[in-house]
Amino acid sequence: MQRFDVLVVGAGPAGSTAAYRLVEAGASVLLADKARFPRDKPCGGGLTMRAVRQLPFSAEPVVEDRTKSVRLGLDFRGRFERTTEQPLVLMTQRSRLDAFLAEKAAQAGAAFQDGARVTDLELLDDGVRATVNGHNIAANWLFCADGVNGTSSRAIGLDGGRTYGVALEGNVPYGVVPEDEYRGRLFLELANVPGGYGWVFPKGDHVNVGVGGWEREGPRLRQHLARFCREYGIPESSLENVRGYRLPLLHARARLAKGRAALLGDAAGLVDPLSGDGIYEALLSAKLATEAVVAGDLEAYDRELRRSLSSQLAAAWGAKVALDRFPRLTYAVVRTPYLWKAVESLIGGEVPSPSAMRGLRRASMRVVEAIARAAGNPGKPYKAAET
Repeated sequence: MQRFDVLVVGAGPAGSTAAYRLVEAGASVLLADKARFPRDKPCGGGLTMRAVRQLPFSAEPVVEDRTKSVRLGLDFRGRFERTTEQPLVLMTQRSRLDAFLAEKAAQAGAAFQDGARVTDLELLDDGVRATVNGHNIAANWLFCADGVNGTSSRAIGLDGGRTYGVALEGNVPYGVVPEDEYRGRLFLELANVPGGYGWVFPKGDHVNVGVGGWEREGPRLRQHLARFCREYGIPESSLENVRGYRLPLLHARARLAKGRAALLGDAAGLVDPLSGDGIYEALLSAKLATEAVVAGDLEAYDRELRRSLSSQLAAAWGAKVALDRFPRLTYAVVRTPYLWKAVESLIGGEVPSPSAMRGLRRASMRVVEAIARAAGNPGKPYKAAET
């Protein structure tokens, strides 16, 4: 039986970055993923600058575009644009990003096995046992980072509990759409899908086009995507690699750690309910889980992760429902320069959470919070974890 300090199941951003950090802290790590790398994964592929700040190394080798401009619309009824001096989001593709992160973990010293089935997981008082590609494995700690459809959390009785959003996306090559129109710019169409939005994200030789919203919108996503393409003048027939996926959304009281095991990234439901982005949350969970293992207390990971994300999740849930119930009023607030500066400082990583805002930025966010309260205040249960 092979022994490791930590078994990490899943080599996405959370799992691979955790493996890298663990090795750097002196741990022996087995990083296992059922897919063969490089492998693709449905995702907009944006690295916000606050996510970049969570990486222990540069992502430069896989960056395909840098966006300094955001064009926002409300259900195709007019748009406005905001620009920044520094990039807000670095654009990549998950096939490249995930392979790069797994390679960095392996170069640091993690034992990386792709195409590896992890079965017979058993959580014990002093660690975990499993079978990885037919070989018996023992480890002191377990990180479940195998994504929204992963089975490791259920195998040990630590299913985080979540609801879901859904999304549908495809790619359109430059030439079909004008490169000079989309290069360096994000397009976001708010409230064109109940509980979500539509987007165009620039990549190296194409744009990524998609829509997302509440789980109940799943049967209508193709209609939403077709309308989005028509409104943006994108030939629907030019869409390539069209695919749908689920977005796991954390329940306020879900359990994310148990004994010597923890849930990371999408496996924990760590997706922002407003933006649908989960890479920042995945990288943050990797950092906090590693620190907890080094300290010998994974329960501390659960507490610190909730404290770190509570203000963000509360604000995101509130804004999501505010846009659903009162789209024009909420959009009018979004257009104000003060709220944009607040959003810019969050995405850029200048401030850690909405509650850390001050002055007019904080005042503008309070207006959205007031609209959210009128819409039912769904973020209230998440806010309690901050104290």
